[in-house]
Amino acid sequence: MLDRKLVLAALVLIAAVFLCGCTSDGGNDTGTEATTVAPTAPTESGTPATPEFLKIATTTSLDNTGLLESLKEVFEKDHDVTLQIIAAGTGKALEYGERGDVDVLMVHDRPREDVFMDNGYGINRRVFAYNYFMIVGPESDPAGIAGMVPEDAFVSLYEQAQTNPDVVVVSRGDNSGTHAKEKAIWASAGYNYTTAIAGSGDWYVEGGQGMGATLQMANELQAYTVSDSGTYLAYQGDIDLVPLVDEGDILLNVYGAMMINPEKFSYVNAEMAKEWINFLITPETQQMIADFGVEEYGQPLFFPALGNYEILGVPAEETEQPIP
Repeated sequence: MLDRKLVLAALVLIAAVFLCGCTSDGGNDTGTEATTVAPTAPTESGTPATPEFLKIATTTSLDNTGLLESLKEVFEKDHDVTLQIIAAGTGKALEYGERGDVDVLMVHDRPREDVFMDNGYGINRRVFAYNYFMIVGPESDPAGIAGMVPEDAFVSLYEQAQTNPDVVVVSRGDNSGTHAKEKAIWASAGYNYTTAIAGSGDWYVEGGQGMGATLQMANELQAYTVSDSGTYLAYQGDIDLVPLVDEGDILLNVYGAMMINPEKFSYVNAEMAKEWINFLITPETQQMIADFGVEEYGQPLFFPALGNYEILGVPAEETEQPIP
């Protein structure tokens, strides 16, 4: 256990240095992004034109995989706008929306999205993509969970961790959509997350980081973690972890986009927000989503929502009806 504690302490220290000292232009897990804006060209009157921006708070999985960057390039070119992306967990993204700090949310936690919408902060939600969560871990699988249903796998992880020091779980621990899904699986498995899981021992590590960083931490510790399939595929060449549990209805991972309500925050860029969300659900963009990652990874990182509303359990208009 001493060696694992030393590794964990080193990882936390590195993460703290990274969080305090670094920002980047995408692919980051810190929940922040430094955006460099080029000088604007003067208008015919000689006065610099006011640049147009669209601020988007998004999950780290959409950012880490590179999907959002590929869509961003196409949209900016066609709409003469600069997208400012803040990559964070769903919980933090919803906070940005509640404060009116952004124009659009792209998140993946339907229960909290529903509350956000019901409270009047969001409007015009459209579901644009989905993939699946999976439980990944060391190939040696000391807890023996390979092929189990998710709930049974969590029971085994908990029970085995009490006596086997090789069984360690790394959690996002950041109130993200992935963290919410993990807590939902614990609940479905019969555990009270707050009293039985969180802070219950060295076997359960709360990383407090984005999906890519969580996978890397789990890899260093040879631990188990919950990941969306897209981010796992994007990182699989750099880690030794393998998918062990990837089937079960509870593992469905649905991504939705919504505008921030201009009736609450009059200054939001509602018109461009509408353009962005309508862009996401066009057949052309849906095909881009379907094709993304296939050439590099041999399979898509995400699936398009268009035509799949029955799988997603949402009304058809949420996947295909443009915002008027």
